[in-house]
Amino acid sequence: MEFDLDGNAVGNSGRSEFLERFIHSEIYKARPDVMSVVHTHSPGVIPFSVSQAPLRPMYHNAAFLAAGAPVWDIRKDFGETDMLVRDASLGKSLAQTLGDKSVVLMRGHGDVTVGPAVKVAVFRAYYTDVNARLQSQAAALGGDINYLTPGEGAKADTVNLAVLDRIWNLWKMRIAPSLGPSLGPSLGK
Repeated sequence: MEFDLDGNAVGNSGRSEFLERFIHSEIYKARPDVMSVVHTHSPGVIPFSVSQAPLRPMYHNAAFLAAGAPVWDIRKDFGETDMLVRDASLGKSLAQTLGDKSVVLMRGHGDVTVGPAVKVAVFRAYYTDVNARLQSQAAALGGDINYLTPGEGAKADTVNLAVLDRIWNLWKMRIAPSLGPSLGPSLGK
């Protein structure tokens, strides 16, 4: 389904509209560099959205987290809600919290990742969850955790983006058979 930047359906043929489309529309308005937005309810990420533990980069694939992953709390400005980003004011608030980062966590809800292309936003969504799970495991071991520094994160993120097609093509090969011959080859073009 296609939507304009105000979250209005374009050529809606009577289908139900996605409630949280304003996550996407307001981020696109706020960030001209963003060409893809992914919203997930990743179980590994949720604990970092409701605790005081910041999500930080554990390893090179999650290097983009070195720039920070702010937490947006819908209750702060909007009181008790159903937790869904169902209008432009909620989406704008979320986009403001995201700022210039690649990831924003949503308290008790999930996260949003962004990128200049679908494959970048998907990569970030996947590795945000993987990193969260690894960080929880490392914290359970006790002691200090040796996170990536901002400098390491910036350097590793540059390399990750340069070789992203390798992992993207691997992911396509893994899911293409389930999509059938008509969709498999065109995925990601």
